Amino acid sequence: MTSIAPLRDFVVRFTRLHERGLPPDAIQREGAVLLRDLVAHDGWLPEPLTRPNPERYSQYLLHCDPLERFSVVSFVWGPGQKTPLHDHRVWGLIGMLRGRESETQFTRAADGSFHAGETSVLDPGDVAFLAPGVNDYHLVANALADETSISIHVYGDNIGGVSRATYDPVTGIEKSFISGYSSEDVPNLWDRSKRAEAV
Repeated sequence: MTSIAPLRDFVVRFTRLHERGLPPDAIQREGAVLLRDLVAHDGWLPEPLTRPNPERYSQYLLHCDPLERFSVVSFVWGPGQKTPLHDHRVWGLIGMLRGRESETQFTRAADGSFHAGETSVLDPGDVAFLAPGVNDYHLVANALADETSISIHVYGDNIGGVSRATYDPVTGIEKSFISGYSSEDVPNLWDRSKRAEAV
């Protein structure tokens, strides 16, 4: 049976980073250590939040801080699925849980067009950083043509409610969007009723 305890522990520890009054860069830096611990082991993510959608990648909400200081999301990529070029406008962390993911960074030229930069690959246990004004433009894809890949993302806001944009790489034309979430259900991190049953 899947135990969601590692996710609950992660949320508690990440919330405590905010309680310490750390600046965002320190929260991201220390949070990366916590995320690396979380994705070092598979098996804790509830099965409904691992299902790919054949039409497009899925973005399942795992937890949103009550004050919307951060959100935790599982991205589920069917074979060959990818995002358009997009931004985030908040800091982010990406932890690879299962499969393999590729990320291509883009830089914006003075005329508004974009130029593809380095493409890196994330394998299980790897963690990557995103920050506005540093490396906020990218395209992400499942690097596996015949398997599902899953990554766990943490953002410095309720990412499903943030106004962001996708971009045409050649013209630079942007299209605003608010992603929302694919989730029909959100894990109940705080139900400890099983403790009573064990007595």
